[in-house]
Amino acid sequence: MQSVQDELKRWGPDRTIREVPTLEQAQRYTKQLARSHYENFPVVSWRLPANLRQPFYDIYAFCRWADDLADELGSQKLSLQMLQWWREELTTCFAGNASHPVYVALQETVNRFLIPAEPFHHLMTAFERDQKQTRYETFDDLTSYCSYSANPVGRILLHLFETTDTESLQLSDSLCTGLQLINFWQDVAKDWDIGRVYLPRASMQKFDVTDQIIQEKRSTPSFICMMKAEVDRAEQYLKTGFELGNRVPKKVRFDIRLFASGGLCLCDKIRKINYKVLEQRPKIKKTDLPKLIWKAWRSRIP
Repeated sequence: MQSVQDELKRWGPDRTIREVPTLEQAQRYTKQLARSHYENFPVVSWRLPANLRQPFYDIYAFCRWADDLADELGSQKLSLQMLQWWREELTTCFAGNASHPVYVALQETVNRFLIPAEPFHHLMTAFERDQKQTRYETFDDLTSYCSYSANPVGRILLHLFETTDTESLQLSDSLCTGLQLINFWQDVAKDWDIGRVYLPRASMQKFDVTDQIIQEKRSTPSFICMMKAEVDRAEQYLKTGFELGNRVPKKVRFDIRLFASGGLCLCDKIRKINYKVLEQRPKIKKTDLPKLIWKAWRSRIP
């Protein structure tokens, strides 16, 4: 994909392309976007049923565009303006009048699987909140943020799996919160560099960790103790949510377990570097995939 600035020129509010793409063109666009951007593991595994792959691409493309508008424009004011435009395009999509390629594709998916607009709007709230709030006082404050930034993704996907009973939704929330938390702990140094600190102030005060420690990128004994507690907490959310892989239809259990295993793998990687995430950023590599695939296949909780 081109830079977000280039994409805005082509498809933004003042776009140069005025023709509404066909569904085929739009789906090709979201597929290309999803397959060219992934962090810890691919958006779609080879085990995912063919009829669900395009919906995964469409949902990912919506999130990818919102994330780039929030983080890649270099201006809080501009990001808020573009996020408001993206939310308006979302409303237009659910009204049946999509014109942006992401929304033309997404419109087909939400209509086919009867996905409500609410979780998409919750995600938009989280992206907007990131522009205004950079610190969190308590762990409860942080998990409240996760209920907008992460949990809606799982709830959207459960509509694709036709599994929206109360217990499954709760397990999904636990899994998504765990994945969000471990991503935060993976990126403490990176987030600091863009002016965000997801470590709760209460945790930092409890372990006597100062902003200066993070700024200087030195994992002191107190920082290591704090990170151990936070990683353990994230791991518990992931292990609780792992059970979701036994409740969804068999055809998608592998993918749910793969996502959960990826989060647990990051917990292990942070432990292996003795929680020194300020000096090095742990991440899942291609060489980790065989082990993750085996765990997902065997449905074993570490």
